Amino acid sequence: MNVANKEAQLSVRQLGHYIGGAPAEPTSGRFKDVFNPATGKVSGSVALASVEEVDAAVKAAKAAFAAWSETAPLKRARILFKFKELLNQHHDELAMLITREHGKVFTDAQGEVVRGIEVVEFACGIPNLLKTDFTDQIGGGIDNWNLRQPLGVVAGITPFNFPVMVPMWMFPVALACGNTFVLKPSERDPSASLRIAELLKEAGLPDGVFNVVNGDKVAVDALIEHPDVAALSFVGSTPIAEYIHTEASKHGKRVQALGGAKNHLVVMPDADLDQAVDALIGAAYGSAGERCMAISVAVAVGNVADRLIDKLVPRVKALVIKNGERLDAEMGPLVTAEHKAKVAGYIASGEAEGARLIVDGRAHPVAAEEGFFIGGTLFDNVGTQMKIYKEEIFGPVLAVVRVPDFASAVELINAHEFGNGVSLFTSDGGVARAFGRQIQVGMVGINVPIPVPMAWHSFGGWKRSLFGDHHAYGEEGVRFYTRYKSIMQRWPDSIAKGAEFTMPVAR
Repeated sequence: MNVANKEAQLSVRQLGHYIGGAPAEPTSGRFKDVFNPATGKVSGSVALASVEEVDAAVKAAKAAFAAWSETAPLKRARILFKFKELLNQHHDELAMLITREHGKVFTDAQGEVVRGIEVVEFACGIPNLLKTDFTDQIGGGIDNWNLRQPLGVVAGITPFNFPVMVPMWMFPVALACGNTFVLKPSERDPSASLRIAELLKEAGLPDGVFNVVNGDKVAVDALIEHPDVAALSFVGSTPIAEYIHTEASKHGKRVQALGGAKNHLVVMPDADLDQAVDALIGAAYGSAGERCMAISVAVAVGNVADRLIDKLVPRVKALVIKNGERLDAEMGPLVTAEHKAKVAGYIASGEAEGARLIVDGRAHPVAAEEGFFIGGTLFDNVGTQMKIYKEEIFGPVLAVVRVPDFASAVELINAHEFGNGVSLFTSDGGVARAFGRQIQVGMVGINVPIPVPMAWHSFGGWKRSLFGDHHAYGEEGVRFYTRYKSIMQRWPDSIAKGAEFTMPVAR
């Protein structure tokens, strides 16, 4: 909501933008409240950028591009090495910013920072990653080689659930490749991005190479339409991902838009049931389910369903739910009051459509507290026609679907419109191999509940979980943030006299 008057604006911490190597005083006059989800109280006021402020950030990035793109990859890597060192020093500070604005428990936030740092470590290897191919004497005194060159100004639009890690899926690789960057973080938890900008400056990054504009759809559309933005990367919900991919493509941009998910975990009858339950509890309820890789559907195969439910129920009821700053917390609040109400609406929908509600998070005592809490929720006998099965809830709700056999489990998952992540728990190597080959999902775990690839691999789903040709970070990220160029060269003493009118071929 907009801040009503200047007195109200001054009563909370005001968060602006970071443009051209320095904090930028907001000029749009539009602000939005930032909350501490554990208390439900306003903790800050974030500026919502105007089209002119977005333009200023892009202009700063464009002005910095010429020098930065010509900086040797080794020198760019050395700045990233220094940045990594600063991230390690400020690790817990960044984690606490995440906890206080997103709500996830502190230990989970610490892990998020580590996963972001891993991508920085990968990007530090850019001198090797940008090495290309050379062929001597392809014919007629001609040599052939290729280059990967930066695109120019690139932008990233990131979600609220990983305010440190997801931006680091983008900008370290983009900067290492020689691009300049404009980040539009979620307006729900903007502080971490501004702190990252300060640390990059401290690491020696030249002014204008990295910029932050906070904002809403006005800022998003301004980045989509800006003629000087060459590429745009997005992570968020599928409707917005599809919109950004469509509109940015119309404006001639290279686009990478990661959308929503409905991740399944298949439990085979031969699985170690205790391990499977441990995996489901952590993957379904960690970060209050606000992960694009969260497991929201347990697929119980054959006669395993009743035993699985019997083990899940006491574990869901025993979740330690409290302010994420408390070190014994296992689950914190949802990010906003509006999102809490949305998740509660999904629970009501599942109940109305006939699913068996075994544990109701709305009835948990913590749900009555001032923060945006809701308890862990567990459904059984969920049907594929139900809203809670078809749609991404993004909350601590686990749905159990019963199927008779392995083939039915594969068919069920392959029929879903999302194809982000999936997991199988089994002791049978043959079943595991068949699953990995037959399943139509981008990221697959075998006895691994959340198969997020490491930094030197790449992250991305299939079907309506990804719009665009490239996955995030890793070697796919290097390809996304560079253009391929082939160069053929020969010298006059090897050139035959006279014009040639036939197709040149190697001789």
